[in-house]
Amino acid sequence: MKQKIDGTPSFSHIHLLLEPGDVIITESDAMASMDPRISHSVETNGGFLGGLVKKFFARESFFVNRYHNKDAQPRTLTLTQATPGDIKAIKLNDNGIYIQPGAFICRTTGVKIAVRWAGFRSWFAGEGLFRILAQGKGILWLGGYGHIYEKTIDGEYLIDNNHIIGYDPALTMKLQLAGGLFSSFFGGEGFVTRMEGKGKIYLQSRSLNGLAGFMNPRI
Repeated sequence: MKQKIDGTPSFSHIHLLLEPGDVIITESDAMASMDPRISHSVETNGGFLGGLVKKFFARESFFVNRYHNKDAQPRTLTLTQATPGDIKAIKLNDNGIYIQPGAFICRTTGVKIAVRWAGFRSWFAGEGLFRILAQGKGILWLGGYGHIYEKTIDGEYLIDNNHIIGYDPALTMKLQLAGGLFSSFFGGEGFVTRMEGKGKIYLQSRSLNGLAGFMNPRI
């Protein structure tokens, strides 16, 4: 399978060249265009119970799309995301990454998606009681609002909750005030996430919550 990401960082989309036998699993409504000879089917996101858990506890789709090139020739498939922003291809080699709800676009079949308990700190941070773990061997494509950039942490690092899209499972997430009580709330920052440990984190340069806060008074 060959892949190319065009339109970065504002209007990214993925061009895939599926070789005979290649399969790609995508989020609902991710397909922008495709060769008609590619076979398309819909399946539950990890079985019936798994799909229910992902939908109600991890804010993911109950159904996912499966695209399979059953033809003897390579065929093209173009995928995109709902928000304007960047797309990042992450290669997994029998390891994993925690991803935020809404960040998943597509994956190869060797990458599996599971739901793990995140704890009340994650809930207070606005990320929910459960988190999504992508693990296995293959390629995972994540989408963000704005530019996606990487940060390697060795120690501690403070991050606004709305800018995280994925992070290494070796990192520990803790919730704290951005500063003092007065400055945290009247300065508009409130709670932030303290990441501790050694690993990589993927961040988006813009915040959908920030956009909503900007637009709501004007509508």
